[in-house]
Amino acid sequence: MIILVTGGSSGLGEAITRDLARDVNNTVYFTYNNSLANAKKIEDDHKNTVAVKCDFKNESEVNSLAERIAQLNLDMLVNNAYFGAFIKSYFHKTRPEDFLEEFKGNIIPTIIITQAAINAFRKKKNGKIVTILTSALLNVPPTGASIYVANKAYLQKMTKVWASENVKYNITSNTVSPSFMLTSFTKDMDERLVEQMIENHPLKKLLTTDEVAAAVTFLAGATQQITGTDIIINAGTNIQ
Repeated sequence: MIILVTGGSSGLGEAITRDLARDVNNTVYFTYNNSLANAKKIEDDHKNTVAVKCDFKNESEVNSLAERIAQLNLDMLVNNAYFGAFIKSYFHKTRPEDFLEEFKGNIIPTIIITQAAINAFRKKKNGKIVTILTSALLNVPPTGASIYVANKAYLQKMTKVWASENVKYNITSNTVSPSFMLTSFTKDMDERLVEQMIENHPLKKLLTTDEVAAAVTFLAGATQQITGTDIIINAGTNIQ
């Protein structure tokens, strides 16, 4: 398979890139912005990976990536890239401009890249889209995460549209919704809160990026009958 992973050079994205690259039959393109050194290390470790510079806040770089997608003969797109802080401020203290800025820097680039992928997939009548969301946070948003949660909720609905509009073209759109993980994205979380989360966790341990990456790899090899679904990875804490 020829695969593109956005935001694939660090944290969860790196785990996804590396897991997909373990299959030597895959060619895995992955985007990076500030993690050039780590991107080169991934390329050194996995000769079937290709790093692509793309700053989601740079319109020219996003458009360049979208144009390149048409030339890659892509089989799968993994939407993982996200910039901005996980926790910011109370909703009533957040400037409206901040919502717009992060929407323009996260959602619009994801739309542009996914549109390019779908156009390519429709021509070959085959393709897979996997989008990384979040699980419990959409139902019980933590204090200060209104921008992040709102953007992920928007993507959640978009992925359903991609699934329903493209199923007849043999194109799937699924999501993976992990619970809280310790990554560079969540490094500013209060240590006491993290300890409490571990204590309250059914397994007494937090989810790892490798566990989430395995779910993405599963979807890479899954039947086209699986589409419009969300793989929730949170140790069953959503069971009613």
